[in-house]
Parts: sequence; C-alpha cells; structure tokens
Amino acid sequence: MDILLGLQWGDEGKGKIVDFLAPNYNMIARFQGGPNAGHTLNFGGARHVLRQIPSGVFRADVKNLIGNGSVIDLVTLKKEIEELQQKGVPVVNNLFISKKAALILPTHRLLDAAQEQRKGDKKIGSTLRGISPTYQDKVGRTGLRIGNLLQADFTNRYQVLKQKHIEELQFLQFTYDLEPLEKEFFEAADFIKKLQLVDSEYFINDEIDSGGLVLAEGAQGTLLDIDFGSYPFVTSSNTSVAGACTGLGVAPNQVSEVMGIFKAYCTRVGSGPFPSELQDETGLKMAKIGNEFGSVTGRPRRCGWLDLPALRYAVMINGVTQMFMMKADVLNSFEELKVCTHYELANGEKTDQMPFDIASEPVKPIYKTFKGWNQELKDIKSFDDLPQELLDYIDFIEQQMQTPITLVSYGADRQETLLRENLFNLNVLH
Repeated sequence: MDILLGLQWGDEGKGKIVDFLAPNYNMIARFQGGPNAGHTLNFGGARHVLRQIPSGVFRADVKNLIGNGSVIDLVTLKKEIEELQQKGVPVVNNLFISKKAALILPTHRLLDAAQEQRKGDKKIGSTLRGISPTYQDKVGRTGLRIGNLLQADFTNRYQVLKQKHIEELQFLQFTYDLEPLEKEFFEAADFIKKLQLVDSEYFINDEIDSGGLVLAEGAQGTLLDIDFGSYPFVTSSNTSVAGACTGLGVAPNQVSEVMGIFKAYCTRVGSGPFPSELQDETGLKMAKIGNEFGSVTGRPRRCGWLDLPALRYAVMINGVTQMFMMKADVLNSFEELKVCTHYELANGEKTDQMPFDIASEPVKPIYKTFKGWNQELKDIKSFDDLPQELLDYIDFIEQQMQTPITLVSYGADRQETLLRENLFNLNVLH
C-alpha cells in the first residue's frame, strides 16, 4: 500500500494527484476525516468537488473505499452520490463503505455549532459539520457506526445517543429545530444502507494479498493532526501516516511509498498559528491568483511563504519517501520569493524545529530570498523545460528536506502535471 497525504495545513491539492495517479492502482482508500475536507478535481473542462468519496471515483475500473477512520454524514454522502450520478459517473458500482466508519448524527452537527458558539473569541474555526462531536463519541465509546444501520435495533440505539446529545444541547442553552434534520437523515440512511457496506479491514487486506495495488488517501494535512499538529487548532483525527494504518486496518509493514504533497507556498484556513503568514498585498496576491477559498466551505485561506521547519517536521513524522510540489504556477509573477528556513523564539534563540506549543508561543520567521522565475509555465514536457529559477527553488527544498521532489503541478487541470521520471521509480508508476 502506498500513502498520499498533505504536509501542510491541508488544501494542498491531494484530490488532483489521487485522480492523476488512480489509473496505476486497483483501489483508492480514504482513511480519515469527514465532509469538512473537500478534494477538488479539474479535467475535461469541468470542476468536481468531492467531500467524502475517494478521488479515484472518476476511474471506472478503480475500487473506492471509505475506511473505518472516516466519519460519515449520510445526508452529504447521498447528495454527493446523486450529483455524481447526474454527471454520468457510475459511482455506486465501485464505492465501498466500511461498516466501522462512524456516523455523524443530526445532533452532532448541532453540538458542533453549540460548542463553537460557547467558545466565543476562542473559536478554533470549526467547519460545523459535526466532525469533532462524532469523534468525541467514538473515543467515548458511545457513537454509532455505518454497520449499525443494518441492525434491527438501530432506531433504539439512535434514540439513546440522540437523548444524550439533547441533554448536552440544553446545558449549552442552544436553540435548534431537529425535525427537518432528522427527516433528511433517515431518508439518507435508507439510501446508504443499500450500498456496498463492507468489513473494510478484510476487504482491503484481501485486495493487497491478491496482488492489488492500493493508494491510501488522506484528508486535511499533517499540521492539523490531532497529536502532531498546531494543537488545539487541529482536526479531530490522525492526518499523518499512522492514521492510514489505523484508519484502514492495514499493518505498517504493508506500506511502501509515502508521498507527501505541499504547495510551493503555504495556506491555512480558519484560526490558528501561521508563522509565515503574509497579511499584506503579497498575501492577497497569492490568494487571488491561487483562488484560495475552501472547496467545501468557501472560506478564504490565509497565505504565506513556504515554511521549511514545518515542512521538515511533516516529512519526519510521516517518513516521506517522495514529495509533490503543487501550484507552482501561483508564483509565476513574483520577481522575488522568500522561504522561511528557521524560527526566532521569544527568547531570541534560533531553531529549525517546531516548538511544543506554537499556538501560544509565537515565533518570528527567518527568511532566505530567492529570485522568482517571473514567467508563465506552459507547454512543459519535462523538468528540463522548467525555468532555472524554479529548478533552483526545487533543488534547495530537496536539499533541506533530504527527500526528492518527483512531481510538480503547474495548473489545476490533471494534464498540467509534470513527472520527474528519473526519480519517480519507487513503485508508484506500475
């Protein structure tokens, strides 16, 4: 099994690359996250946004598995399937859902809003999709799972958990109208339970044992990992490489390649620390050129220069074997680029490591300046066609990370992707 995941704060472009690589695999497996993480794919002149369905769904001969580490909003999933069907995508033929994936209830979404409201000016920027309360119930061993939909006592189980949530909502003094949400939920439940619900740990290991090639697809990014991210401004799951094993039921010794995706600059959506953030015209220019708005929420993304201490940390945590640079074209018109190489701590010390609590111990970025390539990237057939300034930029990052950059994306379309074939020989192109 190969793993593809984000090395920053999410939104790195994982959907495009999974779609690009999917023909080389028999199965694409989503291992964590929920409908708060959108993957955008562009091909054939059309834009597609996936929320919970793996990004291999447009390849008819590829199996797509939503793994046990995911949390599933049935209403959103039903709508997503119907939208794909309207586009002529035979999604239900090659979509498989783990029976152990956690269910997002209507009251989870209400609790998410109530908890965020309670935090006042200490909000972490939740997408209010019910993700956090669902993971809370999973860890608290009170949650429901996809497989429970098939059991005769599902309604009773639902009512017990619903009542628990209502008591919490009353305590939080949150007003709501549950009836229309429940109507949608149970209609979606009837729809979803007719799909291919599987014992996913057996399903994926049988694929591997039979010689099938599996690509595990992550959501969000490493710096949002519940353990290793910029806590508490993180998501509720393990977005790093270990989450692929626990989120799919695959042993670590089955992992071959770990492919880490990063933008040629940095973005972050929502609240939380962002050392290299540019709160000026340069940052606004990046956001405008890069169309930096959340694919699911539409929220504007904060922009800044590439952060090497954070990137190095993510490469280390994940054991990345090769890196993919995304959105290099966004920097086309910049005459000068900067890269954060170190942090200056409050006591004046210089470090290239991530501090324990970057959220409450702000750091000052120390930059190295590069000459920009200041030209459009088009009609590129090989790495040799890239401007020398971009090649120098890539070379510096590789040296700092001690990890090869084997792919460069220079546009939104799946065709605007450049493979460095002399390095891309690590069991990815089969």
